[in-house]
Amino acid sequence: MKKPGFTTATLHSDRSKPIEHGATHKPIHNSAAFCYADANELVKVFQGEKAGFVYGRQGSPTSAALEDKITRMEDGLATISFSSGMAAISTTLFALLRAGDHMVASSFLFGNTTSLFETFAQFGIEVTFVDPTEAANVEAALKPNTRVVFVETIANPRTQVADLAGIGAVCQARNVLYVVDNTITTPFLFQPKRVCASLVINSLTKYIGGHGNALGGAVTDTGLFDWSTYPNIYDHYKKGETKTWGVVQIRKKGLRDAGATLGPEAAHHLAIGAETLALRMQRTCSNAQRLAEFLAAHPKVKRVYYPGLSDHPQYERAKSLFCGNSGILSFELIDGIDCIAALGKLEIVISSTNLGDNRTLAIPVAPTIYFEMGAERRASLGIAESLIRISTGIEDIEDLIADFTAALAD
Repeated sequence: MKKPGFTTATLHSDRSKPIEHGATHKPIHNSAAFCYADANELVKVFQGEKAGFVYGRQGSPTSAALEDKITRMEDGLATISFSSGMAAISTTLFALLRAGDHMVASSFLFGNTTSLFETFAQFGIEVTFVDPTEAANVEAALKPNTRVVFVETIANPRTQVADLAGIGAVCQARNVLYVVDNTITTPFLFQPKRVCASLVINSLTKYIGGHGNALGGAVTDTGLFDWSTYPNIYDHYKKGETKTWGVVQIRKKGLRDAGATLGPEAAHHLAIGAETLALRMQRTCSNAQRLAEFLAAHPKVKRVYYPGLSDHPQYERAKSLFCGNSGILSFELIDGIDCIAALGKLEIVISSTNLGDNRTLAIPVAPTIYFEMGAERRASLGIAESLIRISTGIEDIEDLIADFTAALAD
């Protein structure tokens, strides 16, 4: 039988391993502890000689089933789930970095990720922020002690598209760990493994879960990085095949020690939501394209940022990399129009800070998610005071366009 397609493989992922009582979904295992027939078996599980579960803080059968699903989606080696996307980023990097290390990161990162990386300096980890739309900027920032390059596929909220393939080639040539946040594109639209990513981050809260009813995050090891060359692997994790060293250290020094564990109920919600990812993303991308085109032609809109528009600086790159441009777009209103007042007139679109929900969400960027940066820093990042970010949902597009038409009419 040929390899199943994306949705088929996702739908039937749980059935690749035995499921209790013939259920079609992996059930919710709420137990915090797991018992074994004898102490020797427990010791083997603790020491990694045998597969199994020892304590809920390090995962459960329910989260493990979700991890298997994400690994298949990303065509990876293994996945570790966390309580949120930020937990996935912070625990992964703290498990792999040490004082004196250097990291290169996109200057267009999600605000909370930028805030986290700025905090790294307090722990002796230097971070250099660069424009990732040109791989040369990343290469120029590399140092002998650079351990990680971290970028997002499509930036939030201005939608810049990183030179993902070019950066991957640089990291490969310099043997630097390449971490790509795939949240905005999802593994349906793009698999970072194709551009030689070492690790892939996904905020499962967003499109993969899709319903705005559970928090979660994940890191997937693509299997491409040679961990035997990475200087920060602790000796007691250098067991078995070298390709597993990284994911074992992240699970032990990251998930176990930090305790940012994904609960079984949330894992179950996210696993069910993931089954319809492809269907939802197709509708979301279609709606976002139509809405972006409508707003671009509107007389009260100054500019629209969406990779699916031909005037986007990385339009051709997005077209070559992704099989859709996701559902995130942003736009600026012309001078004299209050963006908060305009959003207040929307009836279908919801004022909310989340992304990737089935419902369309909108937020004024400057006074909310980028407020702490201050006006000067916002201006340096091209964040206009009137910028509105839209996370397009799966509503009927005619209704969304009618809603924006009415809100911008006065």
